[in-house]
Amino acid sequence: MLRDTQWLAWLIPLVYALGAIDALRRGRAWPALMLAARSALGLAAGLLLLDFRIDLHGASGSACLVAAVVTLLVAFLGWVIAGYSRTSLAGEPGERRYVVALLATLAAVTVVLTTENLLLLIAAWAASSLTVHQLLIFYPERPLARLAARKRFVVSRIAELCMLAAAALLYHRWHTLDLGTLARLAGNGAAAPLSVELAAALIAVAVLLKSAQLPVHGWLLQVMEAPTSVSALLHAGIVNLGGYVLIRLAPLITASLPAQVLLVVVGSTTAVLAGLTTMTCPSIKTRLAWSTCSQMGLMATEFGLGLYDLALLHLLAHALYKAHAFLGSGEAVRESTTRRMSPPAPAAGRIGRLLPLIAAPLALLVIAGSETLWQRVLHVPKIAPVAALLCAFGIATLLWESAGSAALLLRNLGAAVLGVQLYLGWHAAILGGLGVASVSPLPPLAAWTALCFLVLYLAQWSAQRGTHSGATGRLFAWASAGYFLDEPLTRWVAHRWPRGRARSPVPRAAHRLARQEGEAA
Repeated sequence: MLRDTQWLAWLIPLVYALGAIDALRRGRAWPALMLAARSALGLAAGLLLLDFRIDLHGASGSACLVAAVVTLLVAFLGWVIAGYSRTSLAGEPGERRYVVALLATLAAVTVVLTTENLLLLIAAWAASSLTVHQLLIFYPERPLARLAARKRFVVSRIAELCMLAAAALLYHRWHTLDLGTLARLAGNGAAAPLSVELAAALIAVAVLLKSAQLPVHGWLLQVMEAPTSVSALLHAGIVNLGGYVLIRLAPLITASLPAQVLLVVVGSTTAVLAGLTTMTCPSIKTRLAWSTCSQMGLMATEFGLGLYDLALLHLLAHALYKAHAFLGSGEAVRESTTRRMSPPAPAAGRIGRLLPLIAAPLALLVIAGSETLWQRVLHVPKIAPVAALLCAFGIATLLWESAGSAALLLRNLGAAVLGVQLYLGWHAAILGGLGVASVSPLPPLAAWTALCFLVLYLAQWSAQRGTHSGATGRLFAWASAGYFLDEPLTRWVAHRWPRGRARSPVPRAAHRLARQEGEAA
């Protein structure tokens, strides 16, 4: 935040902290939670309006407006989750402990969004991890809940050590930890020294670890043992926090080739493998967890390619979608059951069978035509070809759902056209406000990304056709078990905490059951 709205921004974590203190009093847990959530939402809305007014008058950069938008998103999600928690957890033995941990988490997250000091950002990020740990073990008698919390604890501490090492390198080089100054020094156009490139790479590693990327993703799948509201908070807010850190340090990431390579290679690989696993999950919540892992991988890839406007839009949309998906997961189960009991859909005609082949080129045509129109009318900067390709693959999978119904095809195509216009408008409005100039993705990284998502697209097409023989069938059998990539960390954590050793076969049995289900399918 800039000086003009700094005081108002700091009121939001203060409100959450005061609410946590108030919740310690007997009988005040839920009233304190709702009062703090409503007050923080009102302050965040006021902050956004004030920043928008300042930005219109030219007294502030749009970077401040971006921070206000993310702060409002966090406050809104906190308010929604607070209301859901009050309904679902009222009367539970640990309700006061839950409310205090939830408010402390929201306070720590908003400090991350507000502070201009890198060291304070690291401390607040670590504090949010420790308070979330208390939420994850809300039911301490559940073995998988303890296992997931312990694995996340280990991964988070490694990530924070990486962040501290990066801060030390940056301070040694530039003698400052102010985020704005660091961004300005990194984006001055000069070649970044080795220490700065190493610091950026360490920050990228920390974000990948905190974002549950392969092979340290297993804890994200096992937090389903926590209350549904905790899953919504984790998937919609806490896991996304690394993306906001990358936005704040965008010039630093852009100046470091190792950081970009790490983000693109690890992110795209995770997105593809987790995306394949998502198609094999019989459980709604497990499917959502793998989907979050895949989406975080795609988001990391966008940051590594320099597509910061697309990554920010992805971050906001993913947070809202995942909160809705988890809080409405009961309805999703009911809809899935109803769908299975409904009569089978009519077989797709010739157009429906050809749709997967023509969907991606059709989507690219829509994007190219829309971009040409925006450039001629409003002179909007061009989007990178790899960004257009990623959007086209997303639109194509939406159009697949239209097989066999011309009306549904037209509706989804109209939604796709509208979505493209919204993205191009966002691209024009937000690009200058991220504190970094338009970045052209490095050709090798763009080519790698295109190849990875082409493989995922073809695998999805194969699954859509029901082709599970040979190599494809073996791949899906391994995917249904999560490729067993999480086993080393699970065994290490079970060894470090001997009390959980007797229960360590539980995740292995779950993997075995998932593999059997995948082979049967």
